[in-house]
Amino acid sequence: QVQLVESGGGLVQAGGSLRLSCVASASIISIQRLGWYRQAPGKQRELVASLTSGGMTTYTDSVKGRFTISRDNAKNTVYLQMNSLKPEDTAVYYCNAQNPWWTNPYWGQGTQVTVSS
Repeated sequence: QVQLVESGGGLVQAGGSLRLSCVASASIISIQRLGWYRQAPGKQRELVASLTSGGMTTYTDSVKGRFTISRDNAKNTVYLQMNSLKPEDTAVYYCNAQNPWWTNPYWGQGTQVTVSS
């Protein structure tokens, strides 16, 4: 069992920055994929960024060049650095951890990000 706790959300003006953190209750070294998802009101949850244990990253097109996913294995933490924020980035952001042999991934409780125009 892995518990994930997000933090770092808040209210920011367009063009500003936030760094989200996701702290895991166990080592993240062997987790094959860590990710950040977001869900805006009335919309489906979408993958924002992912990071594999081998260091490969993936970003949805709308955040490329603005967001960066990273990890600190010593702190069992995955980060999402968000720069040049836009109002359309407003959503609840969720941390995710997945291994191929797990039936379901683990999810954090979510942290609200609101970007004002």
